[in-house]
Amino acid sequence: MIRTEGIEKRYQSFQALHPLDLHVKAGEVFGFLGPNGAGKTTTIRILSGVLPPTGGRLWIDGVDMAVDPVGAKARTGYIPDRPYLYEKLTAREMLQFVGGLYGLDDAFIKRRGDELLDFHGLLEFGDELVEGFSHGMKQRLTLSTALLHEPELLIVDEPMVGLDPRGAKQIKSVFREQADAGRTVFLSTHSLDVAQEVCDRLAIIHRGRIAAQGTYEEIKQRAEGAADLEAVFLAILEDEEEAARNREAS
Repeated sequence: MIRTEGIEKRYQSFQALHPLDLHVKAGEVFGFLGPNGAGKTTTIRILSGVLPPTGGRLWIDGVDMAVDPVGAKARTGYIPDRPYLYEKLTAREMLQFVGGLYGLDDAFIKRRGDELLDFHGLLEFGDELVEGFSHGMKQRLTLSTALLHEPELLIVDEPMVGLDPRGAKQIKSVFREQADAGRTVFLSTHSLDVAQEVCDRLAIIHRGRIAAQGTYEEIKQRAEGAADLEAVFLAILEDEEEAARNREAS
């Protein structure tokens, strides 16, 4: 579903993302972990087509982002870490607007939109202005807009921020349902317990480089005696910091 070959991002002399190779399969929830400033959001913006890479190639569901960016983006639903909603629209108007961008017909938008609003507990608020929604309601509406066109790939940056336990549980169930239906979820999160609970495979990025990649059990082998993903994560970061110091000293 996602395949990259050496994608990188430079800002003049600063290398934000070193050549990165990823292969994320259809039907899996893939967790993308790393500390602040590691390159997670840069990677996600490149994968979603928001930010062009400095080098390398990227395919979404077999479509080359550089050759057919519209086709690649049409297969993708993207939820950024700070989602933007037009607050002077109602929830249904917001879905209508997004559906129009994807070229969906009005009947489909209404049917699918109401299904999503109902699932996320927003149906009774469908004709109310978004500006009156709580943070959690806005998060659920954002997820609804991302799923409206039934994308093959859902890219999510920090989905659990500000959600209550019920909302978080519901969103985790959506991720699992998407994967079980043969679609793909690419999930960037600071919540290690969420990653351990819902992700089939993981990648840990540090200083713009992939430090580890594989299933939890495969990655765990890097940190003998680690009891959970948090301990594995911290042990790998410590190893990577030492490797970075050695590179800088050489």
